[in-house]
Amino acid sequence: MGKVPSAYPACVVSGEDLGEVIFEITQIGDVQRVAAVHVATGVEVVIQAPANAARVDVQTLALRKLEWALSNKDEEDPPPPQRPGKIV
Repeated sequence: MGKVPSAYPACVVSGEDLGEVIFEITQIGDVQRVAAVHVATGVEVVIQAPANAARVDVQTLALRKLEWALSNKDEEDPPPPQRPGKIV
């Protein structure tokens, strides 16, 4: 059987601007997968980092990506470019 990936227990961080954020860090081989979930909105982002990267660094990176995702959430997607042809 294959090795079961190890995971840190999820931790909750509360910031003044962002509110509560849940981090889940799972190590798979020599890579760690870090998920950050904004509790109030349910927006989730995921990053991957080397397994030997510091926990604080990967949490900071995931938090910044989450802030970026939340800031872009309010913006509407631009309309698709006009192309010749017919949509069927």
